[in-house]
Order: sequence, then structure tokens, then C-alpha cells
Amino acid sequence: MPISYNDIDDNTLLNYFYADKNNKWLGIILQRYTGMLLGVCMKYLKDENDAKDAVQQVFLKSINELQKYKVDYFKSWIYMVAKNHCLMQLRDKGKHPAEFSENIIVNDDSTEAKENSIHKENNLNDLEKAMLLLNEEQSICVTLFYLQKKSYNDIVTTTNFSMLQVKSNIQNGKRNLKIIMQRMQRNEQ
Repeated sequence: MPISYNDIDDNTLLNYFYADKNNKWLGIILQRYTGMLLGVCMKYLKDENDAKDAVQQVFLKSINELQKYKVDYFKSWIYMVAKNHCLMQLRDKGKHPAEFSENIIVNDDSTEAKENSIHKENNLNDLEKAMLLLNEEQSICVTLFYLQKKSYNDIVTTTNFSMLQVKSNIQNGKRNLKIIMQRMQRNEQ
């Protein structure tokens, strides 16, 4: 009779992986989130085949990244990996996700409009890089609060952080993002 891993939580499976580096544990976790990842990729890419390919790429990326880094909140982390992967694909294809489209000037040939568009694109690139430099707790809370529009209570439930930790992570994460972005802009000048 095969062993069922359904009763073992993600953190325990991750700890098994970190202890013996057996990809079997990652496979079990990734299988749990295949549906969610496909949904995220479909939301952004709008094409089933592209979404399926993106899920495979996210699987490969997560296996590589988890070899190097310890992740404490897998579901939030894998969601961000998938979302970032899709956003990068859209940017590479010259498309912009709907959530940013209102901020991007399209079909305007003026030099000023093109400069504004380039400036906004650079800011988005810098923001994406800056998010990677936040500590994991701040990154998770900032992502859930600002990008996923979750309430403080939802974040407490999702992450098991206390309300004070959630508020602190959001406040410190926002401040750190601003500092990192300012440094990046100074380095570009």
C-alpha cells in the first residue's frame, strides 16, 4: 500500500528536503500547487499552452532555487515565483499585464510619451529587483497587502504571523523598498 503524504504539511516536507536533498519531497509539494500555478499563469498569459509551459518553468526554477535558499512560506513564495515568471514573459513579448496597462501610454508616438513609458518600465524593473532584496517576511507581507490586496487579517491567517508582525513587515518592507529604489536610481545616474 503506497504511503499518503496528504497529511504532511508543506513545511515538514520542505524540512525533509533540506535534510536529505531528495527532490521527491519537492515533487509532492509542487504537485499540490499545480492547479493554483496553472490558474495564476492563465490569469496573466491568457493561453493554456503558454500557461502549462510556464508552470513547468516555475517547477524547474523552484527546484533550482530551493537547492540554494530556505523558504518558510512555500505557498506565498511559489505564487510570487509564478507571477514574476509570467510578468517577465509578458514583458519579453512586449505585452503588459492588465493591472499595469492603465499606467502605460500606448499608441502615442510623441517623444515625451515614449520617455514616460520607458521611465515607468524601468521603475517596474527596479521595483521587481528591489522586492527580491527584501527579507522573506517583508516580501510576503508587502506582496499580499499591496499586490494581492489582502487585509491585515487575511495576511495573519495566511502567514501565521501576528498582527503586529504583519503591520511591522509591511511598514518596514515599504520603507526598505523606498531606500533600495533610491539607491538604484542614484547608481543609475
